[in-house]
Amino acid sequence: MTAAATLNPRLQEIVDDFAAIGDKDRLQLLVDRALLERVPECQSPLFLAVVVGVDDTVHLFFDAPREAPTTRGFAGILHAGLDGMPADEVLATPAEFSGQLGLQHLVSPLRLRGMVAMLGRIKRQIRERRTA
Repeated sequence: MTAAATLNPRLQEIVDDFAAIGDKDRLQLLVDRALLERVPECQSPLFLAVVVGVDDTVHLFFDAPREAPTTRGFAGILHAGLDGMPADEVLATPAEFSGQLGLQHLVSPLRLRGMVAMLGRIKRQIRERRTA
């Protein structure tokens, strides 16, 4: 048996995301990746998708260009803090939590609104997935 080929980091992240969920959710994830939603409030192009597993666990998927480090950083914070959490805990996250990061003097208010918008869209998609 040959060793597995090394994937680029972006593709490896997708593979890891697929591996983190059960078989039933993988097909849905494939469909959802084609349906990434744009977050127009973000200055840089950012797309996100949310999968709510049968166990009510939330899985988040983001796509942002490498040239947008602030946007990617915000998406990374949300992914690190919310991916794999129960839906109710994600929904209970206060919209203004980004203010606790101490970035108000370092990034523009527009960028901070983009992060709030990301969280808002995540919550909306969770509610939509739960009612579907």
